[in-house]
Amino acid sequence: MKRIAGFAAALAVISAWAVPGAAQQKPIRIGVPTAMQLQVGRDTQDALKIAIDDVNAKGGVLGRKLEMVVADETENPETGISAIKKLTADDKVDVLIGGYTSGVTLAQLPHISSAKTIYLGVGAASPSITAKVKQDYDNYKYVFRVGPLNAAHQARQVTNFISGFVKGELGISKIAIVGENAKWVQDLVPLLKKGATEAGADVRVTEFFDTQTSDFSPLLSKVKDSGAQYLVVILSHASSDVFAKQWYDARFPMPYGGIDVKSMDGDFCERVGGKSVGEMAANFAVRAPLTPKTIPFFDEFKKRTGRSPVYTAFGAYDAVHIYAEAVGRAKSLDTDAVIKELEKTSYVGVPGTIEFDDMHDVKAGGKGPSLLFAQWQDKCDRQVVFPKELRTKDFVNPSWLKK
Repeated sequence: MKRIAGFAAALAVISAWAVPGAAQQKPIRIGVPTAMQLQVGRDTQDALKIAIDDVNAKGGVLGRKLEMVVADETENPETGISAIKKLTADDKVDVLIGGYTSGVTLAQLPHISSAKTIYLGVGAASPSITAKVKQDYDNYKYVFRVGPLNAAHQARQVTNFISGFVKGELGISKIAIVGENAKWVQDLVPLLKKGATEAGADVRVTEFFDTQTSDFSPLLSKVKDSGAQYLVVILSHASSDVFAKQWYDARFPMPYGGIDVKSMDGDFCERVGGKSVGEMAANFAVRAPLTPKTIPFFDEFKKRTGRSPVYTAFGAYDAVHIYAEAVGRAKSLDTDAVIKELEKTSYVGVPGTIEFDDMHDVKAGGKGPSLLFAQWQDKCDRQVVFPKELRTKDFVNPSWLKK
């Protein structure tokens, strides 16, 4: 009996020493707040899974595997706040990677700050999100934007498109700008109008429309009556499918292009029955050798899911690797230590080299991510038309506008 008691005591001592070591081997948990029912949300999750598999196959981070926990933030601020609270308070995640709607992300920021949890955004574009970092660093230092380019950067790059392609190559100076009534578009359109005007464009009309619009006929009539010859669109949450179909069915007398998030979907052209052929849409990456990681990521994503990735996928995939490398350099999960390493990031990602400015916003242009303007062409083939140095095919007018 004494031997048994002694053996039990020894086991108790061993267990007491073993528990802390075991606890250290718990997985690192990535919380994923995203709009789960949308393509952007599905692609966020699938890209995260690919990146997590990459990291785990190499032994994880600090000897610990990565795992993800998803919460549906939908496109509603209140639901978005609940998602953050669930992930940080209930699921006790180590980092947050996700986001989509700027209004939702802005509503979430105070709760991210209160939870003192690093947030790597991959979907929302409003400059107001990262402006908080510079305004109040101690409270908002946790917030980074891996993607997309913020609305101000996008405005500058759409201005380059108008100046360099619409005016410079098509010879069209009379344009109309229409955008959905959403926070990021409200940030973008005034900058775009100012930039386009300074570049020599004649902006005939600037119009916002409700994201629930299902009949674009009055808007299209207003654009037509303005005398514009090219239509610039800025939309993400509105029905791109309906817009493309009504543009086509009306044989609208001008081409259109700009930022159309749902038109980034690989199946968009087929989905609308080929009625988007002729549209130019900005993309943050396409299957082209932008970096050594671009084509391999596109191919692996297509192999696993059967579809082409949308922009949130690039950010989500890169964000996992950026966070993992920062933790590795910090040799710790300590939030402040990891933030300092994230601020030093220079990571060759899918759309370009990811580096952060003093607002924790991804830097645009140069070796960093840029907008690529791709056109849907015959047989729903998508080709890069601008910038010229990355062009894969020349612009083709919609069939009814051919000279």
